[in-house]
Amino acid sequence: MTIPSPDNLYPLPDIARTVLLRPLVKNPQIEVGEYTYYDDPQHAEEFEQRNVLYNYGTEKLVIGRYCALAEGVRFIMAGANHNMAGPSTFPFTIFGGLWAEKTLDIALGAPSRGDTVVGNDVWIGYQSMIMPGVRIGNGAIIAAGSVVVSDVPAYGIVGGNPAKVLRKRYSDEEIELLERVAWWDWPVEKVTEHVRVIMSGTPAELAEVAD
Repeated sequence: MTIPSPDNLYPLPDIARTVLLRPLVKNPQIEVGEYTYYDDPQHAEEFEQRNVLYNYGTEKLVIGRYCALAEGVRFIMAGANHNMAGPSTFPFTIFGGLWAEKTLDIALGAPSRGDTVVGNDVWIGYQSMIMPGVRIGNGAIIAAGSVVVSDVPAYGIVGGNPAKVLRKRYSDEEIELLERVAWWDWPVEKVTEHVRVIMSGTPAELAEVAD
């Protein structure tokens, strides 16, 4: 038996609906860690085009390792924002000509929340939407259909529109321990050795095998 390769676009033999994003993504503004996958029965290979929207600016989408993205998850990037500095939110600049000449400085000066960052071991449920500049902590769970407009704490479970924290998966002390252990940064051989503890053990048990 072998360890799954992080470079295999299709990690499940003969199943085209599940793809690893790291070998798929070519856009330098999208960074994805090893073993993070996207599942979609019809458009899995079109993740960059269908699931990362309005990616016109300098902001990046950064996704960590071992994340699970369900069908229809979408990241709305900062290019979707309209300037709200004056009475109108109409994007005159994008139509070029005199409109662009007269308003380019306004468009370029629009505020930004920065990169959208998803931590490691994050599960994002079916048809969820992540808004620009949101940061999602390690081990978080995003319930299906959520609209995430603000940051999500590590090991938090959020849901709704707008998404709110429903509960934490562990106590603050256990979360701090898990963040220190950071199993997702281990060599894959060590992950494989302790995969049962990673999947079903306690934070304390995981910490015991971390050294």
